[in-house]
Amino acid sequence: MTHKAGFVNIIGNPNVGKSTLMNALVGEKLSIITSKAQTTRHRILGIVNGEDYQIVFSDTPGIIKPAYELQESMMDFVKSAFDDADVLIYMVEVGEKELKNEAFFKKIIDSKIPVILLLNKIDLSTPEQVNEKIAYWRSKVPNSFVYVISALEKFNVENVFYKIIELLPDSPPFYPKDQLTDKPERFFVNETIREKILQQYKKEIPYSVEIETESFVEEENIIKIRSVIMVERETQKGIIIGHKGSAIKRVGTDARKSLQHFFDKKVFLELYVKVNKNWRSSDKQLRRFGYKE
Repeated sequence: MTHKAGFVNIIGNPNVGKSTLMNALVGEKLSIITSKAQTTRHRILGIVNGEDYQIVFSDTPGIIKPAYELQESMMDFVKSAFDDADVLIYMVEVGEKELKNEAFFKKIIDSKIPVILLLNKIDLSTPEQVNEKIAYWRSKVPNSFVYVISALEKFNVENVFYKIIELLPDSPPFYPKDQLTDKPERFFVNETIREKILQQYKKEIPYSVEIETESFVEEENIIKIRSVIMVERETQKGIIIGHKGSAIKRVGTDARKSLQHFFDKKVFLELYVKVNKNWRSSDKQLRRFGYKE
């Protein structure tokens, strides 16, 4: 029996449902999901194994025109997704016209590897709108296999999964068969805390935040975690903490519950807030947080 394996990389504009799709395909919550754009900052791998296949899914940041160093690094993750893909998933939603970056859009059209174009959120559209959009995208990206889906409702996701397996090249697995992702536990701690901040704070605050887990100690019955929330300005520190610590306490409670579900174990979580001035524009800090090599 032959074995198939390959990298299946998901790209698209911000907020089209890439992370929701990734989690649905992998069957685990690896990428954080909120209604805010630019939620995903890193390139996150999710590995799905079968007896005769291994699919390495890759969730990437939404494509934008970068405004500062952090966003430049985020777009570098997207560029790398074009370089090593065996199958490219281009995700759009009803009402969308094209990628916000013309160079990336041209790369998709000129792609020599299989492209699956997914029209997401069809549960929010009429059948007439959906048919019109299918025809539009088939004309815009003629080299693609077009599917309509609802990633949130998992509608038609299974058929996309079977198509991916069909398109994979023959190859031995790239990772051990019991491996779920390429990221360590601390990464998911950081992302879970950042997700709660995205959900609970408005305007610029969530985008000015980075999380660093300083201590992760797993004991028999509990995981003890100490994490620092980095902000860029002193005023942001006060907002994160809130009146008498009420805001950070809420973040900690919600994050701890999610982490207990993720690790299937009791979690003790300590949160602190520090000012790290202009970290989003510092090469040194971006390397420290894994955005640059």
